[in-house]
Amino acid sequence: MSSTAAAGAPAPVITIDGPTASGKGTIAHRVAKALGFTVLDSGALYRLTALAARNAGVAPEDEAAVVAIAQNLDVRFEGPHMYLAGKDVNHEIREEAVGNMASRIAGYPALRQALLERQRAFRLPPGLVADGRDMGTVVFPDASLKIFLIADVEARAERRCKQLIEKGISANLPDLLKDLRERDARDSQRAVAPLAPAADAIELDSSSLSIEQTVAAVLDHWRARPR
Repeated sequence: MSSTAAAGAPAPVITIDGPTASGKGTIAHRVAKALGFTVLDSGALYRLTALAARNAGVAPEDEAAVVAIAQNLDVRFEGPHMYLAGKDVNHEIREEAVGNMASRIAGYPALRQALLERQRAFRLPPGLVADGRDMGTVVFPDASLKIFLIADVEARAERRCKQLIEKGISANLPDLLKDLRERDARDSQRAVAPLAPAADAIELDSSSLSIEQTVAAVLDHWRARPR
């Protein structure tokens, strides 16, 4: 019997947190597909906010204006596609400049609060796989399974470089390595919801694992979780 069987029980959640380019998104989608769950790419909401701010000519330093944009964010998710003000922006939000801006604005407490309930609204039966930085610590602290996915920064930079090139986006490995180190520092040192594993999270190092092996490890932990 599923954990949703009890009357009023919330849908189960698997959180996958970790640093930039650790493979969270890919793993989350594959785990969700295996279980028939939906997916929340929480980082996309911050990237969408960053893109909307950039399109509106708002500087990342203008906290009040950035928060106002987040509060009125006109976004729509349809399967793997994301729409901002009716426009498919899947390609644009993956640009490194947008990712860097998202990392810069993600520390604003009012911004995180503005996006919190929007993220929690994704929790619907039969279940949710949520990936991000603070899914297990802040957004879904009662998650059924919490994974903290790590990989050494060199492996992450190589993965990101390969991903960008495959998407037709120019990439420079030394620049990506520098950007990732800076983002890691920002994400782990910010005052609000810093990047850190939840006390009850399982740390999984994917540096030398394939995507299939990492997915299998997460599913093994899901099956072995306390009921």
